[in-house]
Amino acid sequence: MTRIDIKDIQQYIGSNIGTSKWVEITQSRVNRFAEATGNFQWIHVDEERARTEMPAGLTIIHNYLLLSLIPQLFDQLVTITGLEYGKNQGAENVQFLRSLNTGSKIRIQLKLSKVEYRDSKGPTANFYITMEEQGSDKAVLTMDLQVLFVAVQKRNMEKNEKAGLKSVSSNQHQPVALGL
Repeated sequence: MTRIDIKDIQQYIGSNIGTSKWVEITQSRVNRFAEATGNFQWIHVDEERARTEMPAGLTIIHNYLLLSLIPQLFDQLVTITGLEYGKNQGAENVQFLRSLNTGSKIRIQLKLSKVEYRDSKGPTANFYITMEEQGSDKAVLTMDLQVLFVAVQKRNMEKNEKAGLKSVSSNQHQPVALGL
């Protein structure tokens, strides 16, 4: 896990932040995603039909399920400290490069590509993300993720100190953790 203080984020431009752990995408997870999104296309959920009609005899993972795993995998790699909060500003150049069969294991590689000051609240960091499948050298998904980072304001730090609270850590996907 890389810890980056928001004041020092520009020093990490061009750096590879890290590689997440492998996560297996089970049929159960695919089915739960189908229930959550209403996407019950048979290629994702009908294992019996997939055995006879799909090239590998397996169902295919929803591409948007893969995309939805980015925050979980991102949080394994980096903690940005000194934040009030982080806000997802969007994604650009999202490319689903190939389909994956259910049962595949995936991970991401994360690189900080640029930091811009387009908002008076704080810097927007652009992270280049590559998702890969275990056992393959071909990328599954690539994208540019933009996150607005809002630093803790001095008045909020003083308010927390008066209340006996201190900031422990935070990143854009988890609220500021406060401890006594």
